[in-house]
Amino acid sequence: MVLQDTQPILDLSKWKKTVDESAATYQSAHPYPHGQFENFLEPGAAQKAMEAFPKVKDDGWIHYVHVNEKKHGLNKMDLIPPYLQEVIRQLNTDEFVAQLSRLTGIDGLKADPSLEGGGLHQSQRGGYLNIHADFTVHPHKRNWRRRVNLLVYLNEDWLPEYRGELELWTRDMKACAKSVLPVFNRCVIFNTDADSYHGLPDPILCPEGMTRKSIALYYFTEEKEMPRMRSTNYRARPGDGFKSLLIRLDTEAVALYTRLKGWLGINDDFVSKVLNLFNRKK
Repeated sequence: MVLQDTQPILDLSKWKKTVDESAATYQSAHPYPHGQFENFLEPGAAQKAMEAFPKVKDDGWIHYVHVNEKKHGLNKMDLIPPYLQEVIRQLNTDEFVAQLSRLTGIDGLKADPSLEGGGLHQSQRGGYLNIHADFTVHPHKRNWRRRVNLLVYLNEDWLPEYRGELELWTRDMKACAKSVLPVFNRCVIFNTDADSYHGLPDPILCPEGMTRKSIALYYFTEEKEMPRMRSTNYRARPGDGFKSLLIRLDTEAVALYTRLKGWLGINDDFVSKVLNLFNRKK
């Protein structure tokens, strides 16, 4: 797929070759299947996507601010800048998703045009996301099981001292097995099982005015039988102490919200507005 200026977004032939070379390594990776890919988008496309990334203060951002996370998300396609819409559409094409199935070994992957929970993510200084395993079923498509996450980082000149690493934890939550710095045009793809624990639990230390930016896309399989539905499962790290209780209580609150979301057909705008209301009252 190309834009009107003919600038390619992703070299699909190069990506197919990468999949050929990486599938076995991906599927056998520790602590669960995952892969890290550098220079993922074509250089000009990655630069243009980063420059198009909207500010947190712009319209449409959902502000996830509670015990287990402090981040911002934008998942309404009509409010996402046009160039970033094109990038997302490219990564949701049947051809690209078919290659994801080859990489992961998961047949029948489907893109989510509603971008539920995904789209654009952004975190300011002090932002974090506690270690968790993702929700297992699409809130509005009861037989869609969540299977794969894809993250593309758009952070130029991101330094190690800024933190914000994506951490992949062992399935028993005893140790961080891999840490990935969110540097420019790096892509991370991983399977989302019930115990694929990941996050960025330590507050980001980037300079004021700088943010940690990513495109976040999730892929599903359509199941014949209803899969077991579970909301985002946040977990405490060894040594979190009293914080562990707060994490557990907040996880239970998120689970209740997720059930209400499915029953009532509400979206994350609702909780964002409620959280912002409480924050203004503090």
